[in-house]
Amino acid sequence: MTRKYFGTDGIRGRANKVITPELALKVGQAAGLVFRRGDHRNRVVIGKDTRLSGYMIESALQAGFTSVGIDVLQLGPMPTPAIAMLTRSMRADLGVMISASHNPYEDNGIKLFGPDGYKLNDEIEKEIEALLDSDISARLAASEKVGRAKRVDDAHGRYIEFAKRTLPRNIDFDGLRIVLDCANGAAHKVAPAALWELGAEVFPLGVEPDGFNINRDVGSTAPEALTRKVRELRADIGIALDGDADRVLIVDEKGHHVDGDQLMAVIARSWSEDGRLSQPGIVATIMSNLGLERFLGGIGLTLARTAVGDRYVLEHMREHGYNLGGEQSGHIILSDYSSTGDGLVAALQLLAVVKRLEKPVSQVCHCFEPLPQILKNVRYRGGQQPLTEDSVVTAIEDARKRLGANGRLVIRPSGTEPVIRVMAEGDDRDLVETVVGDVVEVLAKSAA
Repeated sequence: MTRKYFGTDGIRGRANKVITPELALKVGQAAGLVFRRGDHRNRVVIGKDTRLSGYMIESALQAGFTSVGIDVLQLGPMPTPAIAMLTRSMRADLGVMISASHNPYEDNGIKLFGPDGYKLNDEIEKEIEALLDSDISARLAASEKVGRAKRVDDAHGRYIEFAKRTLPRNIDFDGLRIVLDCANGAAHKVAPAALWELGAEVFPLGVEPDGFNINRDVGSTAPEALTRKVRELRADIGIALDGDADRVLIVDEKGHHVDGDQLMAVIARSWSEDGRLSQPGIVATIMSNLGLERFLGGIGLTLARTAVGDRYVLEHMREHGYNLGGEQSGHIILSDYSSTGDGLVAALQLLAVVKRLEKPVSQVCHCFEPLPQILKNVRYRGGQQPLTEDSVVTAIEDARKRLGANGRLVIRPSGTEPVIRVMAEGDDRDLVETVVGDVVEVLAKSAA
């Protein structure tokens, strides 16, 4: 069955255009029916970020779940990883996060988690999709079995304590000056509180959400304000989360950006030295820099690569027993603690290394020199298959030969728009630029 509603990370689109109250109501009913099991009172936890449309979608989801006999626990604005964690710890049958992550406020989305805290697999999403367009009126709960809804008042404290417990007991952050950018999003209360309780001096940014300003000129996708503030305050580190706090970006004391590849390198080396890696390596996507792979090889670790998307990273981690993986974008998965990316917990692991080594962040986080990496996009008309053209196949084969063992070429269609992404990296920047340019030229002619 073709997927009509679910993308790679739940259901997402323009609020009140794609993500409507009608759709949210149906999602609540369909997901509730799929996860309604046994004679006990089934329940779902629902969290959200700070978008204006979150109120509308939350109410519609609540109506949908209760109409099929599911009790609803409303958690309010909370990070996505907190919803995954609380779904497990509160023994809920299902977890829902209302968020469009790093997208602007006009968008919103619905992410679903199973009782184990993991995102749903394709088969369960297909079950839900099949119910979305069907008549379920005969399966609504009897009047006396309609679900109840209530707000959970201590959700913030539960997540803060969980995040702090990921650190050794003897670790505190006394003396660290931290600028923390919460993107006016889901972590605007819990993240500053957690760092303050651990002893850090916290200078918050992006902690005044108004329904419209989530991710606007703040957060991990717009770190310029964080960079300026770190330099202005002469802080030790800047930490930027995105709208739902499942990814993180770091700014060192000099104002330089540190991406997810460097973060994974820091944590991998630390965990390897402490004997905490469950496998002698980590998992990342095809977009992670070759410099990371070489660095890991130099300390006896491997890098397993997957398709782009945190769900593919996590699937490989679970299948092969890894406990560290992530994406260059800062989506870091530490499966000893969380079933999804957790920006705050990843930041805490880094801070623990900084505190233990007593070195500046710029030294701790510069594990390797990234290789020159060039990425260009080629748009094509819907229905075309430019990657199958003989001229394109030949150009790609030639480009790979020219790069040889000292570089990589990655060609991949976008999963959300008619665009082909061409990425190459290698030791020779001029060669990389030439290779990308040649492939893009041939692709553009084919797509014309």
